[in-house]
Amino acid sequence: MRTLALIKRILLQIVRDKRTLALLFIAPLLILTLMNLVFNGNTVEPALGVENGSPQLIESLKESEIIVHEYEDISDVEKAILKDNLTGFLQIEGTETKLTLLNDDPTAAKSIEMKVKQVISKELQLQVMGMTPNNDSIQTNYIYGSKDTQLFDTFSPILIGFFVFFFVFLISGIGLLNERTTGTLERLMATPIRRGEIVAAYLIGYGLLAILQTIIVVLFSINILDINLVGSFWNVILINIVVAIVALSLGILLSSFASSEFQMVQFIPLVIVPQIFFSGIFSIEGMADWLQVLAKIMPLYYAADALKGVMYKGLSLSEISNNLYVLLAFAFVFIILNLFALKRYRKL
Repeated sequence: MRTLALIKRILLQIVRDKRTLALLFIAPLLILTLMNLVFNGNTVEPALGVENGSPQLIESLKESEIIVHEYEDISDVEKAILKDNLTGFLQIEGTETKLTLLNDDPTAAKSIEMKVKQVISKELQLQVMGMTPNNDSIQTNYIYGSKDTQLFDTFSPILIGFFVFFFVFLISGIGLLNERTTGTLERLMATPIRRGEIVAAYLIGYGLLAILQTIIVVLFSINILDINLVGSFWNVILINIVVAIVALSLGILLSSFASSEFQMVQFIPLVIVPQIFFSGIFSIEGMADWLQVLAKIMPLYYAADALKGVMYKGLSLSEISNNLYVLLAFAFVFIILNLFALKRYRKL
């Protein structure tokens, strides 16, 4: 009987907690729906620039589900690829065939390389510019990475940003929550201290720890795990510090709506998990238009783009500055909302 009474008490406690019920029954459905939409997106056909290609070769490439852009007298192939968002560029000069791949997605690069070689193999009897193309003589160049680049090389910068975001979010949120549950925050609010001073103190206090954590994570990833770094190490540190500030301000904000550590953890499926899908680990271009818009309101979308740009592509600070500005805007909005959230703890 005592066991039944305890079971009844537990069930009644859960039923009264609407947030727990939502976590049990609604959150899994939302995440599964989101995963279904992400994984069932349209396949993005690769775009290939072709210079000096015969009509037969162009037609064969199109039949291989490749979007072909024809060019004449291209002096800067890399510029053309970046400007027109091409997956690769095929140049045919006599018996020489050169394929330049963007390689920002190694899977897409290997796919289009295989398709191009298959098409050229089938066209061995065709005359291109008066000569026969030779599949064995295809010279392949890469704008980013190399032929040995693995898919994880493009994911690793994203994962660094994600783990910095996740742990700073969780620790800062639970930290302020403990201040509330122990009554420390209410006693602080009963003093003449201003809300802005409290927010600033928590941001700086936890921010210093977040910066230290960021430096350790980045150093470990690059020096111990040997994660690829093409750009500036200091730019990577700067980006992750900005990411930590966003996570810190968001964690403190959401902790205002939780009454226990368990409720703080409940925000993870709703706040953290969706951002994984829109961080660039999965192809965003193939998603529905409204999902692509949704991706752009996720802080990790911009953090991942900046980190991948610096670590994998070797971009400079000015080239990823727009992402940093958006992240700082997120932080600013969350800090302002924190000021309003603390207002309800001020005793009159």
